[in-house]
Amino acid sequence: MMQEEEKLAKLQKRAFLGYVKSQFNLKQEKPKKRILYWGTIIVVFVWLFWGVPLPTQISNRQPISTKLLDRNGKLIYEIYTDKRSTPLKINEIPKSVKDATIAVEDKDFYKHHGFSIAGIARAAYKIVFERKLEGGSTITQQLVKNSLLSPDRTPKRKIQEFFLSMIVESIYTKDQILEFYLNQIPYGGTAYGIEAASELYFSKNAKDLNVAEAAFLAGLPQRPSTYSPFGAHPELAKQRQEFVLNRMTEEKYLSKEDADRAKAEKLTFAQQKAPTAPHFALWIKDQLAEKYGERLVEQGGLRVTTTLDLDLQNFAQEAVATEVGKLKKQKVGNGAALVTKPSTGEILAMVGSKDYFAEDEDGKVNVILAKRQPGSSIKPLNYALALKDEKITAATALADVPTCFIVSGQAAYCPVNYDGTFHGLSQVRFALGSSYNIPAVRVLALNGLDNFIDFATNMGITTFTDKSQYGLSLTLGGGEVRPIDMAQAFGVFANGGIKQPLVSIVKVEDYTGKVLEDNKITELSGERVIDSSVAFLISHILLDNNARSAAFGSISQLNVAGHSEVSVKTGTTNDRRDNWTIGYTKDALVTVWVGNNDNTPMGGAVSGVSGASPIWNKVIKETLSRYENYGHAWPIQPDNVVGATICATTGLLPSGPADNPGCPTRFEYFIQATVGIGGRGQFEDTKVYKDTRAMVRNKDAVPEQYDLENHYVYYDPLETNYCIDCPIASESATVKYPLTIKRIQ
Repeated sequence: MMQEEEKLAKLQKRAFLGYVKSQFNLKQEKPKKRILYWGTIIVVFVWLFWGVPLPTQISNRQPISTKLLDRNGKLIYEIYTDKRSTPLKINEIPKSVKDATIAVEDKDFYKHHGFSIAGIARAAYKIVFERKLEGGSTITQQLVKNSLLSPDRTPKRKIQEFFLSMIVESIYTKDQILEFYLNQIPYGGTAYGIEAASELYFSKNAKDLNVAEAAFLAGLPQRPSTYSPFGAHPELAKQRQEFVLNRMTEEKYLSKEDADRAKAEKLTFAQQKAPTAPHFALWIKDQLAEKYGERLVEQGGLRVTTTLDLDLQNFAQEAVATEVGKLKKQKVGNGAALVTKPSTGEILAMVGSKDYFAEDEDGKVNVILAKRQPGSSIKPLNYALALKDEKITAATALADVPTCFIVSGQAAYCPVNYDGTFHGLSQVRFALGSSYNIPAVRVLALNGLDNFIDFATNMGITTFTDKSQYGLSLTLGGGEVRPIDMAQAFGVFANGGIKQPLVSIVKVEDYTGKVLEDNKITELSGERVIDSSVAFLISHILLDNNARSAAFGSISQLNVAGHSEVSVKTGTTNDRRDNWTIGYTKDALVTVWVGNNDNTPMGGAVSGVSGASPIWNKVIKETLSRYENYGHAWPIQPDNVVGATICATTGLLPSGPADNPGCPTRFEYFIQATVGIGGRGQFEDTKVYKDTRAMVRNKDAVPEQYDLENHYVYYDPLETNYCIDCPIASESATVKYPLTIKRIQ
């Protein structure tokens, strides 16, 4: 492309010099006369044209804006330095546009050689008698003025314009000149050229303009601000359009009947609104600039097809703005949402804040890329690691009792549950589903902090970079994450264990159609990071409404009408500075955050079933209506996942001499090799308080306070014992005496 342009420039320069030489028959003159001629020419040209671009550069003087398009070809955003421009070939421009332009700007365009005698006479009259500086105003002169010269209105610039116009006419055809003009002339605002003007004023391509619209646009270049329908006097826009239509009739481009019909037609102008998907668009621009450089992105005319679904984006933006608005009394100032297609990693919508232009929050901050604490939404990753390493099953019972954890070099960590109570034995399905804190910390103690950080990083979390900064509170959201990383990690569960990299760009082309980048987006082409059995178990737990009903109720915003297969996890930090909901099927994944950019706490009413959840419910329901594959909505059960009947209390198999006799049972899924593993149970002599019959946990209790009785006792994977048939009050009775568990790194 560059070589062809250089060749063309050389040919044009040769033609230019040939033109100059042809004006003087120097071969017949004497040497002294030749020197005089050439000396005069050089002096005049140096004075007139020093620093002025050659006319040969007129075809490539205009920077071309880059356009970001959604997955369906709809314009999202246009990137430019100070001008929007989209060049068209002369045969791509409607005849009505060309006719209207010639009729109103330069009726003798195809007859003159760059200047109009009548125009020069008119200009001379204005200068002499009205002391106004005015040009001849042919299309060629306007092109030269806008493309090659400064806007200064001086005699010198007028002379430059005159001579350069003649030269341009000598080296370009009329159609080329008209094409340059229609691609470069300003039409108002940031629109340069007919295509950009058509998009700005009518939201359509120039090829789709009708006669009424073409006449309106042709009337703008003379005084764009005055004739703009968005200016102070919009009525002048219609008057100018009718003037152009009259000129078209006078010049025989249009019959009077057709002109009258065009005048009667109502002009429907595009609404001038804030940029669409600004956070996404600016993020894409950063990616492009890093790869291709700022100059090419802002002036090179790239055509970038993205993965965004603009209609879904607008829906998500409205949902975030509306629901955050309802939370004003709860001191919630902002919200963000990210929608992805897990199997391909495509980003379908990105709402970085409730309003890019918001004054009460810094709306330009893209929270999707910012670090926030995830609360309990990080827990599924912790449980997934323990399932992977076969340290627990979905049936494993964990002791949800007052516990303090001792980590070398750190203060004792004594977590509490969100509801402020303890729940006794809680099997993994219900502990994760209802988001109990103490069981989650127990699982992290089993996993080991370093192992969990490595695992979370492999799943897609990029912010756990300094292991020394974290403790066991990490599983409760004690480390900052980015929403985009959480979408990546949860996508692993949706994809049956495959980490599909998130992608935002489908194709990059230049304005001529040359492909610079083509990302062949395929399903499930990423790296497998966990077995499909682990992904299935996590997904199945998170879609189990019964498993979460103890904490969230049987009816909540976590239930999506018509879609019982949606897996979902909430998260709220203890100080209520961040509130999350992340949910998915294999076809769609939605991550939602609400909070305040300045990190101030929200009101006490914000919880797992309020705040982010209503936004999430709306957005995922809409996304599924567009992208769900109804034949395969539920997570597919892998071959190595089997079902078994277990004790509903201990999670152990209801058989064998050591098991709790007569226990109630339920059904559970297992990785085949792990059926029956987890804790252990046995009958043993147990200390119980004489008054409450509760299990004694106080090591300093004296014999006068308790009796020794034989009870069935369960030991969880951390060897915490729990009396199955002791009164449930045993937990409240021992709050003052928490267990102490030393965790070995």
